[in-house]
Amino acid sequence: MAAKKSPLFDPTIVKSAIAISFTKLNPEHIWKNPVMFVTEVGAAVTTAYLFTAGRDFSFVLQIAIWLWFTVLFANFAEAMAEGRGKAQADTLRKSRTKTTARKLLQRGGDQEQAVAAETLRRGDHFVCEANDTIPADGEIVEGAATVNESAITGESAPVIREAGGDRSAVTGGTTVLSDRIVVMVTANPGESFMDRMIGLIEGAKRQKTPNENA
Repeated sequence: MAAKKSPLFDPTIVKSAIAISFTKLNPEHIWKNPVMFVTEVGAAVTTAYLFTAGRDFSFVLQIAIWLWFTVLFANFAEAMAEGRGKAQADTLRKSRTKTTARKLLQRGGDQEQAVAAETLRRGDHFVCEANDTIPADGEIVEGAATVNESAITGESAPVIREAGGDRSAVTGGTTVLSDRIVVMVTANPGESFMDRMIGLIEGAKRQKTPNENA
């Protein structure tokens, strides 16, 4: 089954992001973002000026509040993006580790053994039928089936995968919707498409805008 998407403002992620948005005020972190660094310096200077603002105290206070809000909101947005990325990676990892494979004990035989998906190695064969989650990347060597690949591609329409030709490849984490297929594993643990996707999510970094680079 496809992993359920977490809500945009997941309470756990929001709480963590709020805390992180304050820790990111550390100059050692924020100097990497020149725009926010300058804004934070301005907020600090404006806050210090409050003690000598006199009649302009309320005006200066408003400026200081808006500057600090700008910095904190930027940190919060960055922390939210990082938190959602980590949550998505964790969801993908859990869905992979909880998957059970119907491994064939002998190629071409009918005897099966239920094993953890992570124990499959390149060259092993497994069986999938309707509603089964494909436990590993592989090539169909027998049969044909419709497969739901929305967990990987986001496309809700099922696709047909069959032995032979250029439509025999299947991806771990997708779901068989009908019929029966025998699949030969083509990727060891840590080398699958799902593993690469998790790595990309965890290693993703926000790209700086042209103005920030300038």
